[in-house]
Amino acid sequence: MKIPLRSRLFTLCADDFGQSVPINEAIIDLVRVHRLGAISVMSQGPAWPQGAQALKEYQHVADIGLHLNLTHHFRKSPSIRPLLWWLLAAPLGWVSRDAIRAAFQSQIDAFVAHFGRLPDYLDGHQHVHAFPVIRDALTDVIATNWQGQPLPWVRTPDCLVDTGRVPLKAWILKNATRGFADHVQQAGLRYTKQFGGLYALTPIANFPALMRRWLHELPSGTLLMVHPGKPTMIPGDPIAAARAVEYDYLHNRGLSDDALSADASFVRFSELPA
Repeated sequence: MKIPLRSRLFTLCADDFGQSVPINEAIIDLVRVHRLGAISVMSQGPAWPQGAQALKEYQHVADIGLHLNLTHHFRKSPSIRPLLWWLLAAPLGWVSRDAIRAAFQSQIDAFVAHFGRLPDYLDGHQHVHAFPVIRDALTDVIATNWQGQPLPWVRTPDCLVDTGRVPLKAWILKNATRGFADHVQQAGLRYTKQFGGLYALTPIANFPALMRRWLHELPSGTLLMVHPGKPTMIPGDPIAAARAVEYDYLHNRGLSDDALSADASFVRFSELPA
């Protein structure tokens, strides 16, 4: 049942659709019960072609975006490096803008090939889209692909409003992405002025308690990233256990009760007041 609209508005943005079938199934379950306002797709993922068909039914319920990837290895995925490499190389300019632009274009093409249109927004796996030089490639591909069409909105991790009890991780993120909101604003793009959802991505981090605090304390209009997934034994996903905790809380009564207590509603980011 859809949670009635209340005075405090949030967008829950589920990342990593297309990475695996259990992640896809969890996200479809959540958008079906009106918990999600945005879904970020990994178009290189093995579960994207089939998942795209299921997702089309919900494109008028949630914004469907592209989760640009430079760190997660998929078969035949170019330009993949560990996150630490990008954290060190991007600020020094040791990355190829042309190569990144080509990698992003390939992922946009894979999104369009299966979904039939351009994404509503762009963000990045592990936030690499907002790093120096990479951000320039991002606005390059937007200028190339969105000619004559409504521009996508962009997730701005430098607008982080809560450390999620991982202050070092938050400090690294804000410093690695500093100035990104100004960059996309100059490009004429709409962006997330408050961003949250950062935490340790482990079961012991107590995601329900964190979400409860975010709904009560963070500004109305905040976009909160989430990473739900159904329980799975698929190897290669270091946050699988945290995904299952998130899914259980988001799909069941806990989120509804906490939203009611916080006078909070969940909407599409595109529906937030400008």
